Amino acid sequence: MKLMIASDIHGSAYYCCQMLEAYKKEQADRLLLLGDLLYHGPRNDLPEGYNPREVIAMLNSLKHSILCVRGNCDTEVDQMVLEFPILADYCLLELDGLTIFASHGHKFNPQTPPPLKDGDILLGGHTHIPANQKLDSYTYMNPGSVSIPKEDSARGYMIFDRKFLWKDLDGNTLSI
Repeated sequence: MKLMIASDIHGSAYYCCQMLEAYKKEQADRLLLLGDLLYHGPRNDLPEGYNPREVIAMLNSLKHSILCVRGNCDTEVDQMVLEFPILADYCLLELDGLTIFASHGHKFNPQTPPPLKDGDILLGGHTHIPANQKLDSYTYMNPGSVSIPKEDSARGYMIFDRKFLWKDLDGNTLSI
């Protein structure tokens, strides 16, 4: 299964559109969203093209292809307008012999990890900073942010197709 992983859209229709164009170009089987879909949050400036209603329409059009976990800016009100589940704190994926614990990152992160076995992957967003770090017994990965990247990182996503790749919204492979 080819999986596209993205996080932290924060209501930007402009960057959501670019993300979905990348999803189509990548021809991924599923889109895993790591939360913070519609609201920009009190600590972030409004992202370019802030229009949660447009983001709702774009994401709902792909509701059968989306897997999603809840971000710290996602609420029950958001679930009322989105036609796919968004309120799970995490999901477990088994892909090509890898166990991936996917969450937004505000509850489960390298400082407060879930129970993981040797070789597992902790996948999260939240920080808006791409990461690929081998820690004690697991690897921590983060795709960064689609709309509000931090620490001079690119707006981007990850692809899993037997291995992980980080890419910017133009599809260029990044070195993380």
